[in-house]
Amino acid sequence: MLAFLTHQFAMPVLIAPFGASCVLLFAAPSAPLSQPINVIGGHFVATLVGLLLHGWLPSTWWAMALAVGCAIGLMVALRVTHPPAGADPLVVFSAAPGFGFLFIPVLAGSVILVMIALAFHRLNGTEYPKRTQ
Repeated sequence: MLAFLTHQFAMPVLIAPFGASCVLLFAAPSAPLSQPINVIGGHFVATLVGLLLHGWLPSTWWAMALAVGCAIGLMVALRVTHPPAGADPLVVFSAAPGFGFLFIPVLAGSVILVMIALAFHRLNGTEYPKRTQ
């Protein structure tokens, strides 16, 4: 769906880490790291960290490593850990996008992914999101 929107409507809502998010969303929907807050929050936080550090640091291997480490630390601290989002700072450092990248494709794309997963699992009879007790 994200590739379709990107191609048909020139709406760039596709980034590579979303492929790994799909594995969690569709193959492991009950996993804590697959829950909507983790998918959306994780991608948002990790991309924000990448954008902020990319503005202050050179595009070097150590800056990329630092950005990934900071993104992981902040995701853990905020309880929105989503492993595929760990790659988001690398996308930022590689592509050098503007700050709007945080909203389109990252926020819009992750929300669309979660909505597709909700519909898929509802039709499939699978519980998603997993309700906490």
